[in-house]
Amino acid sequence: MNQDLSPGITYRDIPVSLRSRALLRVMGMIAPRMLVLMAGSSPEAMEKAQRQVYKLRWPKIPGLKISVQKVGGIEGHTLGELNKPDQAVVLWLHGGAFALPAASMHFSAAGRLCKDLGVSGFMPDYRLAPQHPFPAGLDDCEKAYKGLLKMGYSPEKIVLVGDSAGGNLIFGLLQRIRRDNLGMPACAIPISPVTELGRASIPPSLYMLRRRDPLLPLSAMPNLATIYFNDREGSDPELSPLYMDCKGLPPLFFLASSHEILMDDAVHLAERCEEAGVETVCHVWPRLPHAFPIFERFFPEASMAIDEMVEFAQRHLPEGSLPD
Repeated sequence: MNQDLSPGITYRDIPVSLRSRALLRVMGMIAPRMLVLMAGSSPEAMEKAQRQVYKLRWPKIPGLKISVQKVGGIEGHTLGELNKPDQAVVLWLHGGAFALPAASMHFSAAGRLCKDLGVSGFMPDYRLAPQHPFPAGLDDCEKAYKGLLKMGYSPEKIVLVGDSAGGNLIFGLLQRIRRDNLGMPACAIPISPVTELGRASIPPSLYMLRRRDPLLPLSAMPNLATIYFNDREGSDPELSPLYMDCKGLPPLFFLASSHEILMDDAVHLAERCEEAGVETVCHVWPRLPHAFPIFERFFPEASMAIDEMVEFAQRHLPEGSLPD
């Protein structure tokens, strides 16, 4: 496997197995319809869906305990034990269209990353739309970051990860960290981030890939965005980080799929970060679904991507912050 993590935009030439292709076809027949239904749901129906996701069982990750804990006053799921501030820690901001809680696939992928690094992690249960539109969720992520600092974790030992909506929250959080001089994390790994919610700029992939994307239906995107930013201006950089000042950010490792409608959201922001002098790696993988690393239990190719996430984090964490 090619694990070239040199800066720049790389379109990966990796064969996708027949098993994965079959699974993608099944996903394409089911997932988009479910998301369209969710996007058109009433607030009461969406709240019911949130409660159902909260009730789902956590995955069993051998050698890694999952528990509920508060960090910075924000309740969330701890992977491992947050009792070694001399070591690195993973802060994972989960996706779910800003409206769904973390699910089994998030815990599984985050747990795999933590285990391979030999560290613990925290996934905040930030407040969700439509009950709590922007900036409530971002406020909670900021409190979780500050909470880790208060627990003794130094910024340069924090690995910040976010998938989909969580990838968007990464950049809102980084802007606040820079604004308040809190200290940048060691690195950040945005996975299929949504970076332009206002759609003042229409990236080509949004329409060109609408019939190829096996997970995200284009028709659901406006409603999902609207319930999150409510009456705010969609070009606000905390909502649409494509318009943010990219200077001074930590090393970034973007991941996206060549078949997702949000491919250009990732690529265009990666290009802007690179132009601003930020160490930026962006890998576009073939055929796989939006936020594919969180499906690492199903796609062997996604598991390979987590291997690269581990390598990227190891490269940027200070010496002595990982167990021997």
